[in-house]
Amino acid sequence: MTSQALADPNNNSPAKIAKAVTLNNVLRHLDAFQAIADTHGDRAAGRPGYQASVNYVVNRLNAAGYTPTVQEFQFEYLEDNSVLDVLAPTPISYRQDLDFTYTGFVPRAEGDVTGPLQAVDLVLPPGPAANTSSSGCEAADFAGFAAGSIALIQRGSCNFTVKALNAQAAGASAVVLFNEGQPGRTGLVFPTGDATGLTIPVVSATFAVGEQLASMPFATVRVKVDVNTDTRTAWNVFAESRHGDANNVVMAGAHLDSVQNGPGINDNGSGSGALLETAIQMSKVKTNAKVRFAWWGAEELGLLGSEHYIATLSQEEQDKIALYLNFDMVGSPNHFFGIYDGDDSSGTAPVPIPPGSAEIEDVFEKFYADRGLPSEDTEFSGRSDYGPFIAVDIPAGGLFTGAEGVKTPEQQARYGGTAGIAYDPCYHQPCDDRSNLNLFALDTNSDAIAVAVITFAFDTSTVNGVRAPGKSHGRAPRGVLS
Repeated sequence: MTSQALADPNNNSPAKIAKAVTLNNVLRHLDAFQAIADTHGDRAAGRPGYQASVNYVVNRLNAAGYTPTVQEFQFEYLEDNSVLDVLAPTPISYRQDLDFTYTGFVPRAEGDVTGPLQAVDLVLPPGPAANTSSSGCEAADFAGFAAGSIALIQRGSCNFTVKALNAQAAGASAVVLFNEGQPGRTGLVFPTGDATGLTIPVVSATFAVGEQLASMPFATVRVKVDVNTDTRTAWNVFAESRHGDANNVVMAGAHLDSVQNGPGINDNGSGSGALLETAIQMSKVKTNAKVRFAWWGAEELGLLGSEHYIATLSQEEQDKIALYLNFDMVGSPNHFFGIYDGDDSSGTAPVPIPPGSAEIEDVFEKFYADRGLPSEDTEFSGRSDYGPFIAVDIPAGGLFTGAEGVKTPEQQARYGGTAGIAYDPCYHQPCDDRSNLNLFALDTNSDAIAVAVITFAFDTSTVNGVRAPGKSHGRAPRGVLS
């Protein structure tokens, strides 16, 4: 039986919609996304797998009775084939955009080099304050440097471009720059600057990678910088409820694209699939508010699809949007149940939070509490597609089960899983496939998505004070969701 055949006009309460949105039907969508990735290599924006993903969502929405619209936009496509590998004594392949990245030097030199690694005046362990290391800042730092070696250089007291040019002058065939190591200076950085005259490939790495490389003084390393750009097309997909006040719009969205060279099943097939099944099961419901579902393109390239959409709206159209719900990674294998911290009770939000966002958070908190499940705040950072919405003061909220962050012992005690490893060890990797899911988390959050959407579809008054005409089915008695 197809999921469309199960759609019922009486799926109009939290209890009913949660029952209608089943894990098996969500998994059917994820199986389809996996098959697309198997055929095309990935589902990344600007590549054939993304267009196939758009076609799949459009076809399912059409079959459910919607009249979906597809919004085209152009973007600067970038294909990064860069490499940072240890070949000997112990082979290690580092991960693009997590462990290392190419640089933003202008001009950017490309090339593919293999050679012995040689550390340059490193300060390990790092000094107590930033810019303690002068690694690579002076020609004298390269005394004894063997021409043709790959220079390992630490961030510190001079510009990245100075370090790279000094390395080239000393005979380096390539450079690995890495972060300095103090708190706040351990992650991946993207060096930029005028590198006129630079002809050797340079990559930037995390402190952990640099420290590991420094522990292998005789390593043979490969550094490849290969970055191609052009202008390509991507698409957003929208579907609206037949019923509801068009001046009071509830939006719910998830990004449809994967990263390059990965199927993107947790990130973000999980959110896309759960949202698609929610839309299908709500296709016959007579809502009070207009419900607009969205599947975004090119989120992985910087929220490009959602930014394009907001930019196309007049102020009048923006004002009609009561709230936006975002679902990006809702089935992480080593999950926690994270709710965007709309009231900033954790005090971690780096961006202004629109009024009404706290009331969205309340709906999700109630959902988990009603099921006797733990949940916690996750930073309201604007990192996903709700960012462009809050930038124009539209209230927002949503769910997140974790990406590259590391699970704490306290979280292990609350949610199970394994402390000390990432919530999603396959984040942005080829292994983010159909097996890379916690099915309990995905099942639970698929219900949470459906419950939140149906709740606000009938009553947005807690967020924007609008009491739409018609019966409200949105408030469920405590306990009915179990």
